[in-house]
Amino acid sequence: MKDLFIKYKEILLYLVFGVLTTIVSLAVYYLLTIILLDPNNPLLLQIANIISWICGVAFAYVTNRKYVFESNNENKVKELTTFVGARIVTLLLDMLIMGLGVSVIQFNDKVMKILSQIVVILLNYVFSKLIVFRGKKNESS
Repeated sequence: MKDLFIKYKEILLYLVFGVLTTIVSLAVYYLLTIILLDPNNPLLLQIANIISWICGVAFAYVTNRKYVFESNNENKVKELTTFVGARIVTLLLDMLIMGLGVSVIQFNDKVMKILSQIVVILLNYVFSKLIVFRGKKNESS
């Protein structure tokens, strides 16, 4: 069992922190729309959505950097900028998939969101592994 964990540690940690990132994002969104912002107002709805996305991305960066990819890159600003840029790309892809899937093809929005999130999660991992945290694993681990 330990050998399996060691072999798949990075992927398992990515999944664990991905779930926690989703919880952070949803918690911020729900708190904002329950306590502060009216979700029936389209502008306030999008403000809540953007704030929750920012909190989720911030949490994901910190946990991915420290625990998943164990980065020791000293240029944190460049690394963070690349991370956020990659997340913006997958956010735009998510919006495109949802727009085409729901508005054009007229698939069920709940099903499309699940399909979109599968694509986004996979691409976020690939971007993080191959672009953002590439070759930055701490040598002492």
